Amino acid sequence: MPSSLPAPADDALFGERYRAMSSRDARFDGQFITGVHSTGIYCRPSCPAMTPKPGNVRFYSTAAAAHEAGLRACKRCLPDAVPGSPEWSLRDDLAARAMRLITDGLVEREGVPGLARALGYTPRHLTRVLMQELGAGPLALARAHRAQTARALLVGSDLPTADVAFAAGFGSVRQFNDTIRTVYERTPSELRASAALRTNAAAAGTVSLRLPARAPFDSAGVFAWLETRALTGVERALPGDYTRVLRLPHGPALVRLRAVPGEAALDCEAIPSDLADLAPLVARVRRLFDLDADSWAIDAALRDDPALADSVAASPGLRVPGCVDPHELVFRALIGQQISVAAARTALTRLADHLGERVEIGGEQWTCFPDAATIAERGAEVLRGPAARIRTILRVAADLAEGRLVVDTGVGRAGLRTDLLAIPGIGPWTAGYVLMRATRDPDVLLTSDLVLRQGAGRLGLPTDARSLDARGSRWAPWRSYASMHLWAAASAH
Repeated sequence: MPSSLPAPADDALFGERYRAMSSRDARFDGQFITGVHSTGIYCRPSCPAMTPKPGNVRFYSTAAAAHEAGLRACKRCLPDAVPGSPEWSLRDDLAARAMRLITDGLVEREGVPGLARALGYTPRHLTRVLMQELGAGPLALARAHRAQTARALLVGSDLPTADVAFAAGFGSVRQFNDTIRTVYERTPSELRASAALRTNAAAAGTVSLRLPARAPFDSAGVFAWLETRALTGVERALPGDYTRVLRLPHGPALVRLRAVPGEAALDCEAIPSDLADLAPLVARVRRLFDLDADSWAIDAALRDDPALADSVAASPGLRVPGCVDPHELVFRALIGQQISVAAARTALTRLADHLGERVEIGGEQWTCFPDAATIAERGAEVLRGPAARIRTILRVAADLAEGRLVVDTGVGRAGLRTDLLAIPGIGPWTAGYVLMRATRDPDVLLTSDLVLRQGAGRLGLPTDARSLDARGSRWAPWRSYASMHLWAAASAH
């Protein structure tokens, strides 16, 4: 059955999921979905309801596949009110890359033809692969994502229902109402009334949401990383509190993120130029804070190495910070290579101050980080340093602006690495850093990084690149997270 994981009770994969579901293990929430065909509902693995018989159960990789099988969401456990699957960051095949673009709202903006074009395939081939791999085609997957976004807005904000429909990407209020009734067996008003709505005391135009993370979640580590690298005018960072302006498809937006004491979650306040940008904004925040990482599995794998065990124990749920704009991250990597974090911050702040667009949002003046076209045209006025490095930055800016170089969440990692390394002035560190943070590659070990090697030495690990790379092979496929532990070790002394 292509729409679900294997059904036979003696299948090893089925048995593993069934045991996880029977134990109501919340670590698996969001990683797969339990479809109970005797009741016609689908649940998260930790649902407290009575355990169904194996013959009545099918396991699905996506909510869309469960919808396609005629199932509706459980009213008791709200299976989509959990972190997303970490699988879409771990995998780099066509299906995973498509899921990353779907969650960024590409289908709502450009339709299935636009999604297929971004991935380099025909719509027919893409649909066939997604049906085979995920049990649903791109339209059904996008519909499920719209429904999940709408549910989050209904229960987590005080937006009028018509605005929720538009913000979630529905083409009409009628389509929104029909989808909510089909998926949740409730009207939008009933769904909102069933939840304890958190009062939004923010200014008009601000949308407030709580974004769940997969526990354990070291939010303090991400906030500290962002604070160290924050660019004046573009970002404002404090312990447990981060605000920045970012470009979205319909215009600039302001987002403020705060830690939630005692919970694996972030409080998110957003002021978008257009409500249609809420879904991609949330997707980018989730990537920035790595909210969907399978932290339990990552920590379990890394603490098997005695050299990392104490670091894992000290910082459970350590995340790899992502980015809200892949192009911006490319310039951060190019300008930051071979210089200190402080020097890179100074150079990047100067670039943003001279070339960035000034916008007023939330009663304050902010600066949008300059886009690739602006840097290609005027970067030479601002950039400082070796001429060869400036040439590389300007060439990359032109390539990004004109589409010769593609860096986004849907690009294949191996191909992107090849494309980056083919550009004079870009070496393994820069390519690896871009892959780690812009494409969410979980398995990058930057052994050429001096500070990382210093951290390795402080943990009793090899400090030469070749030996460290050999030792690091045991950390696969979580070498990006091991890199974070090595950097942390360096900064702790």
